Amino acid sequence: MTIIDTACKVIKEGAICDHCLGRQFAKLSTGLSNDERGKALRLTLSMHAGAEKDAGLEDAIEKSSVGKCWVCNDLFKEVDRWAEKTFGAMSDYEYDNFLVGTKLTGLLAENEEIIWAESGTAFAEPLKTEMNREVGKRIEKLTGKRANLKNPQVVALLDLENDSVGLEVNSIYIYGRYKKLIRGIPQTRWPCRECGGKGCERCDNTGRMYAESVDELIKPHLIEAARCEDTAFHGAGREDIDALMLGDGRPFVVEAKHPHRRTFDLCALESAINTGSGGKIKVAGLKFVGRETVERLKSSKADKVYRLAIEHNTTQEKLKSSLDILNESVIRQKTPTRVLHRRADLERPRKVYSIELESFDENIAVIRVHCEGGLYVKELTSGDGGRTVPSIAGLTGTDAKVIELDVIKVYGK
Repeated sequence: MTIIDTACKVIKEGAICDHCLGRQFAKLSTGLSNDERGKALRLTLSMHAGAEKDAGLEDAIEKSSVGKCWVCNDLFKEVDRWAEKTFGAMSDYEYDNFLVGTKLTGLLAENEEIIWAESGTAFAEPLKTEMNREVGKRIEKLTGKRANLKNPQVVALLDLENDSVGLEVNSIYIYGRYKKLIRGIPQTRWPCRECGGKGCERCDNTGRMYAESVDELIKPHLIEAARCEDTAFHGAGREDIDALMLGDGRPFVVEAKHPHRRTFDLCALESAINTGSGGKIKVAGLKFVGRETVERLKSSKADKVYRLAIEHNTTQEKLKSSLDILNESVIRQKTPTRVLHRRADLERPRKVYSIELESFDENIAVIRVHCEGGLYVKELTSGDGGRTVPSIAGLTGTDAKVIELDVIKVYGK
């Protein structure tokens, strides 16, 4: 079937606008809009009908230009209105680029299926693709911003059924490092074990195990700076609740969800967080990053340096001898008993790069450990009932346990 034959079939279906006529042949030429293509096709058909003295086609062409388009219900006459509506919905947001999407009504989707049954889809462009483009072009003129198909900061969804515009606003991601300067606070909110966060006597109806977290000490300041609806915290691992995080801190990314503001002073944010925490945490090196940094952070197993204060009842000589054995050794570590409720029971090999005794007295020794990420150093000390081999307790033949733990360094960017 020729293009002329296909166009004739489309024209004879009823009143159709130039946009919808041209869109059925959108892939056949470049440099024309669909309505320009439709006008050209209508003129070509008229000339063809005159040359062939086809009165029926001439009549169909004339009728097709009168009345409401049966395919789009004259949607393309509403493009300017939709553009203004979208512009208004986006006006309270800061963005450099955007994308427009369209949700068709059931009737329009059905009409498109009908016309495709006549004309085929080989050369056609979907109705919503043209609507997205036409509204997008007008938004570009209204705002001076550019449409971005790959990674838009704001996506405007035109809901034709409900005559509304919904917005999907991409998150902002901020990288930094945090120090935790007091013990007893988790990295993120910890729901009460008894009630699962609903509130009960055990948690004094707060729904939480601990009153605050590193995440929550950062959250209100980011919400104020970005005017966002919520935040999410992504850490490069996490230290125990009773541990300090010292040195140059632990890498993290904090995500601002549905932000109204995308650019703000990170130095001021850093200062607000550090002042507001009352000395509990300190953040540094804040910078804007992309979402891929979260994936990289989550997948990395950063090596770490710990300082352990351990309680023991062994001699200095025996302890030093045990540390010599552990130095540069591979530890076979089954999932610690204390985390079996949330982690699979597996054996994981982990390397101790170096381990040394910093101080020793009758009951307390301080040890510095540089090890592979993922090694549980409390169990490296206690042996966890034989689940971690070798261990300090196992090598000395005595009980040993960590009574104070500091993370001195987390490697990686």
